[in-house]
Amino acid sequence: MPKIIHSMIRVLDLDQSLKFYDQVLGLQRSHQLDFPDFTLVYLRNAENDFEIELTLNKGREEPYTHGTGYGHIAVVVDDVAAEHARLQGLGYEPAPIKEFKRGEELLARFFFIQDPDGYKIEVLERHGHYR
Repeated sequence: MPKIIHSMIRVLDLDQSLKFYDQVLGLQRSHQLDFPDFTLVYLRNAENDFEIELTLNKGREEPYTHGTGYGHIAVVVDDVAAEHARLQGLGYEPAPIKEFKRGEELLARFFFIQDPDGYKIEVLERHGHYR
């Protein structure tokens, strides 16, 4: 059975992206490959073995476009309100917390935040399907 191991995103400022993913998601550099034209940095944390691969194409100055296909990656936390407040305290601007309900049944509590290159990350509270 195939196993998903990473998702790759292109970034313009590697240091800024490394700081964001460390502060926001607790992802640390697990592996790095440097080439003349590009650098690949793999990030992970102790919660899982799935990685985000940051790709820096050296010399590029124009921001990447996300087209109409990219949506977001998602992470879960124990307390969405506390995580939202923590990120605001670090100077980030997460979107407001929202809830999905079916009638009175809470399906999900979440917010979105964007990384320095505009990639969306959904932060969900550990609940129901989202564990």
